[in-house]
Amino acid sequence: MKAIDGLLAARLTEVGLDPDELGDPAAAFARLHARFGRRATLVDRYALEAAVLGVRPDELDPELRARLAREVLPLQYPGWEVTAASERSVADPIEVVPYREEWTARFAQSRGRLALALGEDAVRIEHIGSTAVPGLPAKPVVDVQVSVADVEAEAYAPGIEGLGIALRSREPGHRYFWPAGDRPRDVQIHVCRAGSEWEREHLLLRDFLRADEGTRERYGRLKLELAGRYRDDRLAYNEAKTAFVLDALGEAERWAARVGWAVPAAT
Repeated sequence: MKAIDGLLAARLTEVGLDPDELGDPAAAFARLHARFGRRATLVDRYALEAAVLGVRPDELDPELRARLAREVLPLQYPGWEVTAASERSVADPIEVVPYREEWTARFAQSRGRLALALGEDAVRIEHIGSTAVPGLPAKPVVDVQVSVADVEAEAYAPGIEGLGIALRSREPGHRYFWPAGDRPRDVQIHVCRAGSEWEREHLLLRDFLRADEGTRERYGRLKLELAGRYRDDRLAYNEAKTAFVLDALGEAERWAARVGWAVPAAT
């Protein structure tokens, strides 16, 4: 067995496990997740499996990583499911690039197309994610958040799919759309309920990162580091950001209280 150290070893000890005598890695992860929730990530599951196998996490083969993802993601995102016929036929390696002004224009174009396609079904359409934060390095994929009255009914889905952007996944309160097949992956759409916590958190984090240079710089450095480490593993790249994002949201809540931030009015 390969040694486990650092934060993961400390957490294993906290839940009563010996990092040097791990036993069943799936059972160990279940105990971690029961104690730490989303802070126990897919990347931790990789590390546990790799330790038992006596290899580094980056030496796990893609098939094993996919199996571990199928084990972990339902714990991280209860009710999450991927739709059929939404696969991409081209590779999408992780690429994080310096901020580009063109992302604002790309959002405006997407917003206009969505507004025409959805009409009154779209309560608000917002630019979220890293491409919405000037100065922040990001994957060159614009995240668009569409707020609707009823997420679960999916009355909006035909309008979005009519733009060539397929429904990729469902989870309670959220639907995710991406360009399927061989279409360029330059935009992705998140649909949530207007007035929901999903809507609020994404707008809050965006505005906090815009306002706080220190957090923005730390996040940029982390994204660049993870892009190099998980270039061909998008799920691990996203999961590895979890702790930072959760901590940033805590800071953002304190910032919101200080400055009187509230969800901006829909325009």
